Amino acid sequence: MFDTVLVANRGEIAVRVIRTLRSMGVRSVAVFSDADADARHVLEADTAVRIGPAPAAESYLSVERLLEAAARTGARAVHPGYGFLAENAGFARACADAGLVFIGPPAQAISLMGDKIRAKETVRAAGVPVVPGSTGSGLTDAQLVAAAREIGVPVLLKPSAGGGGKGMRLVRDTSALADEIAAARREARASFGDDTLLVERWIDRPRHIEIQVLADAHGNVVHLGERECSLQRRHQKVVEEAPSVLLDERTRAAMGEAAVQAARSCGYRGAGTVEFIVPGGDPSSYYFMEMNTRLQVEHPVTELVTGLDLVEWQLRVAAGEPLSFGQGDVRLTGHAIEARICAEDPARGFLPSGGTVLALREPQGDGVRTDSGLSEGTEVGSLYDPMLSKVIAYGPDRATALRKLRSALAETVTLGVQTNAGFLRRLLAHPAVVAGELDTGLVERVVDDLVPAEVPEEVYEAAAAVRLEALRPAGGGWTDPFSVPSGWRLGGTPRPVGFPLRALQEPVEHTPRGTHTVTGDRVSVTLDGVRHTFHRAADWLGRDGDAWHVRDHDPVAASLTGAAYAGADSLTAPMPGTVTVVKVAVGDEVAAGQSLLVVEAMKMEHVISAPHAGTVAELDVTPGSTVAMDQVLAVVTPHEEAAE
Repeated sequence: MFDTVLVANRGEIAVRVIRTLRSMGVRSVAVFSDADADARHVLEADTAVRIGPAPAAESYLSVERLLEAAARTGARAVHPGYGFLAENAGFARACADAGLVFIGPPAQAISLMGDKIRAKETVRAAGVPVVPGSTGSGLTDAQLVAAAREIGVPVLLKPSAGGGGKGMRLVRDTSALADEIAAARREARASFGDDTLLVERWIDRPRHIEIQVLADAHGNVVHLGERECSLQRRHQKVVEEAPSVLLDERTRAAMGEAAVQAARSCGYRGAGTVEFIVPGGDPSSYYFMEMNTRLQVEHPVTELVTGLDLVEWQLRVAAGEPLSFGQGDVRLTGHAIEARICAEDPARGFLPSGGTVLALREPQGDGVRTDSGLSEGTEVGSLYDPMLSKVIAYGPDRATALRKLRSALAETVTLGVQTNAGFLRRLLAHPAVVAGELDTGLVERVVDDLVPAEVPEEVYEAAAAVRLEALRPAGGGWTDPFSVPSGWRLGGTPRPVGFPLRALQEPVEHTPRGTHTVTGDRVSVTLDGVRHTFHRAADWLGRDGDAWHVRDHDPVAASLTGAAYAGADSLTAPMPGTVTVVKVAVGDEVAAGQSLLVVEAMKMEHVISAPHAGTVAELDVTPGSTVAMDQVLAVVTPHEEAAE
């Protein structure tokens, strides 16, 4: 076994890998960019090496700097985690050339399965069913359009080199193909450095089921059952579970054998995942989508139902050990469900969020596990992936696991950064989810029902209570009645104390009307006989996984920022990020809804469109500009008829 392993990643997966290294008595080496100098994974590792400035291209994606860090610390092996260089064949080869063991599959397997076009051809030859779609690599835009027309819409555009939903586009109208192909290529190029696309038939209401495989260097390949990953937003998984309620034993065995054959077809070694698309009405008709040649984000649910530590087996296989068990020894016991906590704001259309973690509470124990890269004081920026942590629950059956996970999400507190924890808790209580009636479009269909349209009154009551308490004079003795926030007036009727507050865009004047208690990091208010208790930190309040940033409303400052205050003609940044595309110039005539700019944050693109027909009067950014949330980007003066 290796004595020292370098973890070429960051965040929760780096912390997760370091935990297993410590349990095995293996020394861990963390790497960090300037943005992560005080990050949790850095503090938990045995040693850490700075590898560059904040941009990933100059740090976590720099093969040269990672290899230099390994050499400086005496590491014998490199664990890539997931994301960044985990599925980069060039990195795997560079590690081997440097005398390091890459804790993952051979470079040729990464290369083969990383090209979705070649991967489909390879597994098809091995007898694995694949999704109907285009053939051949390097298709031009015209060839992609022709293939889509031949298959028939709806179709799915997919980057050949990618994964994680990046660059994927569902197209239901052939007239939109050109624009969607351009957008998919742009995102694929930014995410993977390769804009090669393929097109596949879209299967309506599909289920996404993947099989975990494990292979050693001695010819042994086993599968560890399936994971259901059908709860997704924008092709990104948000909840995963094992096993799937859809599969019976016969289908599970057949899909598992197909996954094993897919792994054998590329000479696989280590932990990997074979992903299938499954028609919900016919589980026996499953199609290979792709193979992820790395550890998956959702690997903890497999660990909980099998009792295996997948990171440990990655290390053992990489060290040359054979698997100590066969297919017949694998048993799935109980049920496990995972929810991904991401830095995103459900109230703003799930746009990426950021900030400093002011208060943090992450549940552990009693069938609950949290894998996290957070600590209080962590600065969440826009440069890296928005996933912050994962909350996983285990129980003897699915109902118990669901109940435990909902409870754990209600206990989760992350103040200072907006997250999706409360949304996920409500999603897990949706009748279709409880019944196991899942498909990849379910979340998008019910999302509006799971995001409250308004801020609850008790939130404003709690925020006002905190401010009221802050105004009370300290100390004993005589008190000036004018210094007491009671609304008392000399010779007049007492006037209730009100506070101008803003949690969303519209300000609210709130006057406390209930009773309250403010102590330390908690505030409790009672309205209409109901007591509500919140966690608090600075201007943040949290409850049941939800969080609200309730600021004092300053009309003058508000007039300078925010779409609601900058005027209907102004286009503002919906999230902190970087302007990647500018399609217009000052003086251009634009149509209503025309795409003008693209802002990117946390690997997500957001298109800024013209609010109405008019003329571009101001343009305050260029490609590469870093922008803050609500910053004015451009102003479009409406045409006379539009103004009318």
